[in-house]
Amino acid sequence: MASLDRIDFEILQILRDDARISNKDLAGRVGLASSSCLTRVRALVAQGVIKGYYADLDLRQLGVGLRAMVTVKLAKHSRNEFEEFRQHLMAQPEVERVVHLSGANDFMVQVATRDTDHLRDLVLEAFTERKEVSHIETSLIYDEWTNTQLDVSRGNAE
Repeated sequence: MASLDRIDFEILQILRDDARISNKDLAGRVGLASSSCLTRVRALVAQGVIKGYYADLDLRQLGVGLRAMVTVKLAKHSRNEFEEFRQHLMAQPEVERVVHLSGANDFMVQVATRDTDHLRDLVLEAFTERKEVSHIETSLIYDEWTNTQLDVSRGNAE
């Protein structure tokens, strides 16, 4: 785990809220010189604390009319079959996110499709026809919200 101080946590919170903020503005908000702020951000990237930057897209504008969560229970729990299925999921263009779970199900897979026909075809081809899968359940996503105000310093503040 990375050793972070109060300023690092402030930087992370600001970047989480607005990853497009200029280094100059970021430095001003945390009270550092621009060069010192840039050094800290680069160190956070190098340590793997910042894993990447991305654009939050409105998928409806891109033709995605239906999103769903598919929970998957594997037939066997061998490392080889687990990894093979995980790689299969990550190769599907409709898959947004894959989460490995404990409990009754092994995976929760968030998918984005054009419509119900596309979802049905995806479920049949990418899930139920796989030898690793013993059971799936599909739940439609009506809406979602992301909490960008999450306190990133919790549990690690100095």
